[in-house]
Amino acid sequence: MGRAMLCSRLPALLAALALLAVWGPPAGASDQAKAPRYVGSAVCAGCHPGQYERYRQYSKKAHSSRGVKLMAKGLTPEELASCYGCHTTGYGKPGGFTDFAATPELADAGCEVCHGPGADHVATSDPAAIKGKLTVADCAPCHDDARVHAFGYKPLLQAGAH
Repeated sequence: MGRAMLCSRLPALLAALALLAVWGPPAGASDQAKAPRYVGSAVCAGCHPGQYERYRQYSKKAHSSRGVKLMAKGLTPEELASCYGCHTTGYGKPGGFTDFAATPELADAGCEVCHGPGADHVATSDPAAIKGKLTVADCAPCHDDARVHAFGYKPLLQAGAH
């Protein structure tokens, strides 16, 4: 790019930067920065080793992505997305599971499926920064009547998961 061309475009560039400074970042940019972030169940183990160990040993959720991987080739993208919604952590939500290579720590249905994104709780140790006491209603998005009947999976809450 020649010097003359650069000099002729400089006022327009400065004007654009001034407008950006006045109006701020594009809409949604700050929303994404404020969005709760997922950390993965292994991070929870640092402060909750007993709960994490029970989850790893007894929960079918701890390995829930294996079945999805096996069936993926025979599923439509819509069916696969439906599976990911319950068999991974945070799928379809900001900072949640995207794919097995990019977000392997969120590949199974982990602690944050029920308790919500944990980054703020991990950073502050504030119990109010995460959902603590769970109810059966918290299980309903995945363990609705149709799924419980079809697959025979009752929420672990009923079996004392914690």
